[in-house]
Order: sequence, then structure tokens, then C-alpha cells
Amino acid sequence: MTTSSLRRHQYPRSAYKFVFDALHQTQRRIHAQQANDEEETHISGSELLEGIRQLALKQFGLMACTVFHQWGIESTEDFGRLVFELIERGEMKKNESDSLSDFCGLYSFEEEFDHKYLISTSTAFEV
Repeated sequence: MTTSSLRRHQYPRSAYKFVFDALHQTQRRIHAQQANDEEETHISGSELLEGIRQLALKQFGLMACTVFHQWGIESTEDFGRLVFELIERGEMKKNESDSLSDFCGLYSFEEEFDHKYLISTSTAFEV
């Protein structure tokens, strides 16, 4: 990536913080599942996108698409661009097999955050 392309794909600070939060949450979840002693667990693009999906549902609920839109993020590929910008700056690491295409078309924001969103009413009728 050139310096001009980095400028073109800059996102708000809150978007970067959100991605780091999703990364750390995903690393903890995978680390616990693997029960290994590695300090840092490598996360693939699809694993990170799943962590982003889970965190977005938890933090933003039905507003996830709106928040992402405000950040200039319209698709999973935009998260890939953000991640590779961080890699280029030395703030994240990647394996040789990692590529931007790992983030392309994994899910639709509209499908995941609007159509599939369920509001639990289980506690609404407790006495």
C-alpha cells in the first residue's frame, strides 16, 4: 500500500479501537478453546470477522449497520482494508498466507445485523 492509499482508507479512531477489541476478544475465545500456552493466538480474517460480528451485536445491536456506515465501513472487505492498514503501520501482524481476500464477502451486514437480529423477550414476562 502506498501512503496515498493509506490516507484514502483512513477510518475514525473508534473503528480501530473496535477492531482491536474484537481481536482481543476473539484471541481470548480461541485461546480458551485450544487450551494452549501461547500468549498470542493468530487470528484468521474469517475468525476476526466472526469476532467483529459478535462484538457488534453485543455493543450496537440493531444499530450495528448504522455505526459501521458512520465509520465508512460498508462491507467485510472494508474491515480487511482497516486491518491491512494497521499491518502496514506495524500495529498488527499477519502470516504469509493472510490476504485482503480473506475478508471479502464473508457476510452481509444487512443480513447479519438486521434480518437475523433477534430480540430476546425471555425476561420480559418474568414475575
